[in-house]
Amino acid sequence: VQLQASGGGLVQTGGSLRLSCAASGRTFSSYAMGWFRQAPGKEREFVAAISWSGVSTYYADSVKGRFTISRDNAKNTMYLQMNSLKPEDTAVYYCATRPNGSGSYYYAKNYDYWGQGTDVTVSS
Repeated sequence: VQLQASGGGLVQTGGSLRLSCAASGRTFSSYAMGWFRQAPGKEREFVAAISWSGVSTYYADSVKGRFTISRDNAKNTMYLQMNSLKPEDTAVYYCATRPNGSGSYYYAKNYDYWGQGTDVTVSS
């Protein structure tokens, strides 16, 4: 399984970015997926997750109302639309796949394959 995250960059406070995660080597539509992030000196934290069908979505409180997760199973791609960005959103963002029945969407240990990460920097 290969996951390729892209779309990161430098943006000013209040700006927007759209991250993408392209998947290959697995039946994409069969698995839930998620986004995590890791800021310098901090642990990796949950950002958002989406069920295999896209019907159910989950968000960290810190991004709720600003970020939107979505997926296009026909394109084997997941997205994270990030609006109203804040300096505290600065981190490396990772996408990951979560096998069915592996437990909570909120914990990194329940995800098996990870992308390489894409840098997001929000300047104040």
